[in-house]
Amino acid sequence: KPSVQVNAYTCDRCGCEIFQPITTKQFTPMLECPSEECKNNNSKGQLFLSTRASKFLPFQEVKIQEMADQVPVGHIPRTLTIHCLGTLTRQINPGDVVDVAGIFLPTPYTGFKAIRAGLLTDTYLEAQHVNQHKKAYDDLVFDAKTFRRIEQYKHSGHMYEYLSRSIAPEIYGHLDVKKALLLLLIGGVTKEMGDGMRIRG
Repeated sequence: KPSVQVNAYTCDRCGCEIFQPITTKQFTPMLECPSEECKNNNSKGQLFLSTRASKFLPFQEVKIQEMADQVPVGHIPRTLTIHCLGTLTRQINPGDVVDVAGIFLPTPYTGFKAIRAGLLTDTYLEAQHVNQHKKAYDDLVFDAKTFRRIEQYKHSGHMYEYLSRSIAPEIYGHLDVKKALLLLLIGGVTKEMGDGMRIRG
């Protein structure tokens, strides 16, 4: 979603354009025109927001979690909020394994919330660089050895068991549940309803 950087207003009396820089998450919109013409005429011109002249920046809030193999036994995975701006937005998708470099900052509170929080504050990471570990399907390159293994599994007649066991391998047993999840993932068929609506399988 876009994050506003500069708000632009137009006065209905004098026609002046007023710009309001936004540096915090919350702000109060300007209502009265502060131009010299309105002050001299003693007419309190009403300001109307102009989205075309305002400046916006792409913004994305991401929550990342520790990898399952890096969490100590008996502990809950820690999470961290990341703010991505500009070209860094839409680079992280659910399920991705990423390295993020950035600036560790406290979340600023304003108003009554700041009084209640006292010295405690939430933190977030302002991302500066994102490194993807998972490759996209288009970037994957299979060698002859991988194709031979796929053919070997296909002719073995146990592909259903191999695929179901590959779902959540760190959880022992529950083969029936894993087979049900596998069928839910790949067992659907595309349906076309009578009114022309298509349900993707």
